[in-house]
Amino acid sequence: MAGLGERGVSRRTLLIGGGAGVGLLVAWGLWPRSYAPNVAAAPGENLFNAFLKIGTDGHVSVVVPQAEMGQGVWTSLPQILAEELGADWRTIAVEPAPISPLYANDFLIAESARQALPSLLQDAGAWVARQVAIRSALMITGGSSSIRGFEQRFREAGAAGRALLCMAAAKRLDVDWQACDTEAGFVVRGNDRLRFGELAAEAAGFTPPAMLPLRAIGTAQISGQSVPRLDLPAKVDGSARFTADVRLPGMVYASAMMGPAGDATLDAIDETAARRRPGFVGVVREPRWVAAVGQTWWAADQALKALKPRFTIHGPVTDSASIDKALKTALDAGEATTMAARGDLAAAFGGQGVLGADYAVPLAVHAPMEPLTATARLTGDRLEIWAPTQAPGLARAAAAKAIGIAEAQVTVYPMLIGGGFGRKVEVEAIGQAAVIAKRIGRPVQLLWSRAEETMQDRFRPPAIGRMQAKLGPGGRLLGWRARIAAPVTMGGMMRRIAPGIPSPGHGAEPSAVEGAVPPYDIGALAVEHVPVDIGIGTGIWRSVANSYTAFFTECFVDELAHRAGIEPLSFRMQMLNGNVRLARCLTTVTALGGWNGGELGGGQGLAAHSCFGSHVAMMAEVHVDEGRQLVVDAITAVVDCGRMINPEIVRQQVEGGILWGLAATLGGTSGITRGRPDARNFDALDLPILANTPEIAIEIVHSREHPGGVGEIAVPPVAPAIANALFSATGQRVRQLPLRIGAAA
Repeated sequence: MAGLGERGVSRRTLLIGGGAGVGLLVAWGLWPRSYAPNVAAAPGENLFNAFLKIGTDGHVSVVVPQAEMGQGVWTSLPQILAEELGADWRTIAVEPAPISPLYANDFLIAESARQALPSLLQDAGAWVARQVAIRSALMITGGSSSIRGFEQRFREAGAAGRALLCMAAAKRLDVDWQACDTEAGFVVRGNDRLRFGELAAEAAGFTPPAMLPLRAIGTAQISGQSVPRLDLPAKVDGSARFTADVRLPGMVYASAMMGPAGDATLDAIDETAARRRPGFVGVVREPRWVAAVGQTWWAADQALKALKPRFTIHGPVTDSASIDKALKTALDAGEATTMAARGDLAAAFGGQGVLGADYAVPLAVHAPMEPLTATARLTGDRLEIWAPTQAPGLARAAAAKAIGIAEAQVTVYPMLIGGGFGRKVEVEAIGQAAVIAKRIGRPVQLLWSRAEETMQDRFRPPAIGRMQAKLGPGGRLLGWRARIAAPVTMGGMMRRIAPGIPSPGHGAEPSAVEGAVPPYDIGALAVEHVPVDIGIGTGIWRSVANSYTAFFTECFVDELAHRAGIEPLSFRMQMLNGNVRLARCLTTVTALGGWNGGELGGGQGLAAHSCFGSHVAMMAEVHVDEGRQLVVDAITAVVDCGRMINPEIVRQQVEGGILWGLAATLGGTSGITRGRPDARNFDALDLPILANTPEIAIEIVHSREHPGGVGEIAVPPVAPAIANALFSATGQRVRQLPLRIGAAA
């Protein structure tokens, strides 16, 4: 049998189903200590634990609680388990996990707790009272937490399966089970080789040992390798099933419309006109939304347009001007809460020479390829929901609440997600589908139109950052202050999607300034958040607040380097003595990209950032064309994300993050008029296309450090790298996004 490797894991730890991160929260001792797996086994399958089934035909089915939305988690997590199990990768299958406390994202809970703990302590009694429901609700995919949060659990599950298979083989061979090992789908002992399939039924009846032996990582040559992705073949040949592919007997289709942002209620509709549309089935009217139902989705959407819904807005009407005014007023006069501080900033800022600049970012869209959608079927008192969701527990709660039934009466089938990054945490469409199915009395598939998806997007919040710094001898940073005005997004989102779970109040929150502490050695600093009510709900977006805090920080660092008369790379390197990994990324990216020193006229810019346990440095090359348009020619990125599970997936995620950041740097926003975004479709968002996508070069640093997040790490440095390159090309500082030649600094 393989040795203990890194450490042994107790059977009891595996049954608990999570790390001790939640133990940092309130009343960890009151949580139930074990849960029975509720995974269904098909004929011929044998359930080994909550994450693993093995069939008598030898197939290995890995149960994954994290949503697959293109980030490759349905491959990377099975790789971890397959490595420990000693499986043949060609036999691996994957299925989504059912809703269960076993699958709570404890890592994300613990990360959130560090920010929300004061608020949670105020309501600890209610929080503990709903402990199991909350753990089920917190099956969440987000925050680049899938590998960081589940690697150990999948290793434990694989090790448990390996031990059970070895026990079954040892019984047949009449030897000590620890004398057996596994490789490529066989239990082996000397010349003896027994297939997993022929042992599976018997092995599932054994009890795992008190201590589970873990292999040294990489032993089986699966984890750490660019094995083929399990989700791609079906996506390429069209057999992959998304929510819009669900077909049920007697199913009808629906399209819905909500009112403008703020407190808007449905005032009137023209149902007579809708009834004249071909394929019309019915109308479902609620106080804040209306849906038309048809024999096809096109019929439903045409009927919805014929309804001509009219909404009344109660209270102030939000528009672009009111949002800008709210942000600027808060920045100038709002009450700030210090979220991070060190050293004596007052002393560092004493005397003359404090430098400052303001930076701004607008609302940023999600624009997923797949709009919000859900399919619902109500049979008696049982509701079934098919939906692309990053939070199946919250989706179940929303569906149950919408039609007034218990959560236990709802079954959620998590589907592949056609674009998420925070958008598919939202649950509006799921509740609407449940209501429509109940009112119409037939299964229904609700799909928001592209216009509705864009207008109802829970945008990345706008923000303004007032940056100040004091330079000392040799250009060293003596003091740093970041005052950031931004909406309270996390608290608002949790109150919207999970009202039963305690969340931060309406005041300042650390998540609004996440990533604002520079990765540099600065003696004295302060980061402040000024909460702003902009009159429109905001949501989680790829890389969350890092998407704007990195823009503020790295653009200001570049300005300070030029004020100090120091080349931008050298300016950063002198302050990175405590961040060796980021320093290596910077020196590597400049070597690969052919750094020219950032000289004026050279069109090159640098940016660096650390977040989600990973580090990245980026270099951009730009020029201004004859039409005075900014053209991004090349982006070079170097990423240190620690030990990799699948290097090719890491590369894919970094490249995707660069394109995402590029979209938000050059466009990806919308004005607001009378509470509604002006954008209706992709063509209004200035998104990059293949013709204007720059050359992208990516280098991944091989590391033995613990895995960091990769899905979001490449987004933050894109905008500052391009903005700094624009200054190098033109001598003009543009301090707001999207970047425009001639825009006010």
